Amino acid sequence: MFSAVDTIWVLLGAALVFFMQAGFAMVETGFTRSKNAGNIIMKNVMDYCIGTVAFWLVGFGLMFAGDGLFFGGFDPFIRGDYSSTFPTFAFVIFQTVFCATSATIVSGAMAERTKFISYCIYSLLISLFVYPISGHWIWGGGWLAQLGFHDFAGSTAVHMVGGVAALIGAMFLGPRIGKYDEKGNPKAIPGHSLTLGALGCFILWFCWFGFNGCSTVSMTGDESIVSASKIFVTTNMAAAVATCTTMILTWVRYRKPDVSMTLNGSLAGLVAITAGCDLVTPVGAAVIGLVAGVLIVFSVEFFDKVTKIDDPVGAISVHGVCGAVGTILTGVFAEDIGLFYGGGFSFLLTQLLGVASVILWVVVVMTIIFFVIKKTIGLRVSAEEEIVGLDIKEHGLTSAYADFAPVYMGAAAAAPDVDLVKVPVEKAVETYADPAVKSDAKLTKVVIIARQNKFNELKHSLGLIGVTGLTVSHVMGCGMQKGKTEYYRGVPVEMTLLPKIKIETVVSKVPVRKVVDTIKSVLYTGHYGDGKIFIYDVENVIKVRTGEEGYDALQDEE
Repeated sequence: MFSAVDTIWVLLGAALVFFMQAGFAMVETGFTRSKNAGNIIMKNVMDYCIGTVAFWLVGFGLMFAGDGLFFGGFDPFIRGDYSSTFPTFAFVIFQTVFCATSATIVSGAMAERTKFISYCIYSLLISLFVYPISGHWIWGGGWLAQLGFHDFAGSTAVHMVGGVAALIGAMFLGPRIGKYDEKGNPKAIPGHSLTLGALGCFILWFCWFGFNGCSTVSMTGDESIVSASKIFVTTNMAAAVATCTTMILTWVRYRKPDVSMTLNGSLAGLVAITAGCDLVTPVGAAVIGLVAGVLIVFSVEFFDKVTKIDDPVGAISVHGVCGAVGTILTGVFAEDIGLFYGGGFSFLLTQLLGVASVILWVVVVMTIIFFVIKKTIGLRVSAEEEIVGLDIKEHGLTSAYADFAPVYMGAAAAAPDVDLVKVPVEKAVETYADPAVKSDAKLTKVVIIARQNKFNELKHSLGLIGVTGLTVSHVMGCGMQKGKTEYYRGVPVEMTLLPKIKIETVVSKVPVRKVVDTIKSVLYTGHYGDGKIFIYDVENVIKVRTGEEGYDALQDEE
């Protein structure tokens, strides 16, 4: 007899862990440049789909179809019975989504420069046998499980496997173009949307309650209910403490609390607690979160500045380093059996052995995989493709944000009831052929770059002196001082483009000096960034609606 409660619990966990794919997609997309957004999304979709098929054909059998020391067995199409208090199908989908999570971690560290076909191949191989074999050691009754190694929901089995694979891949690829200067100093390459990154972080945090909590695979009986409830608390506690720790540490080191690093801190705490979330107390979870919050900052800096390994999203540090450390700390803070609680060194040494053996397995096999791919079809795109962006070169996608770019709409695309021509063509041609300039007054264009919060005051002041025809644009820019000093993950940004407003007007009747003096009186604060005024001679102005030219074209707009 199956338990309806246990089955629902496992299926709920499977759904939440599946939704982590969206979280990873948003984090990776937000922390990389917009020219590669479509490529990132495509990879996160395909590693799940490819991984599902590979795990169904081979991976699941290697992981669970037998109790061998090093691998399970061979059960293509999963025809065996793996049911317990819930059906085989529930168990299969629950394990499938965990496998896909491990594979998707790799894409972040190798973002913006990896061939899509190469990504599909190594993602397939991770789900086919890399993750399943080490997973069998831990969860399938293999030699680590028999030694008493504990990794409740996958700090090592899932996250560290993905993080170590990401490290090997990033080493084979090399850094992105422009990441390091000629002296080897790192240069900041900020992601295009911290908003997307934050959204992904919140999605992952939410789904982690399923990742860890539903790994009890049971809600039958008081013990299971208490265990799941405790896991929710320890998972949340570690993430919250890690987030606060990273924020404070970056505030001290960088003089400002770093947004992207703090988001990584949240994920670092979640990864670190995953191994021991069922064994540690909330106090132990807080300590693990504290360690992860500190570790993530120094780990990202180490790979960025010391080893020169370019990891755009911090996947190596979040999943690889914090996954390993969280698993080891379980040997310290696990109630009753941990070193901190008088359990001795035995359990801690088992945890260390498990982490080291899985690292060795992943390093060896992924080195072979990446080496073969590099020497055959190639691993990295060309310099031209990388500079232009993988969206256009790999997928024929001009922009992942096409609707936000100016687009020419021809007459065929216009609505049929729109009158596109307000003046007869004959009249327009006649006016153009025999321009009747009614005034030879001098025309001057004034362009103003200003702070956005000054616009309303400036518009009002210009209106008072008779300048009312304005064209306004939101722009980004900086002067020769390169903008304010800004840090991204502790690295100074070479040039900070600040949001500004650009106002253009053409004047004739109003003296230019009066216009300039008015603008200066409104914009001046005495600080960097007050703006600039550019003045140009204008040869002519033509009003399209009436055909008027020169001064007459400005009369009702000045």
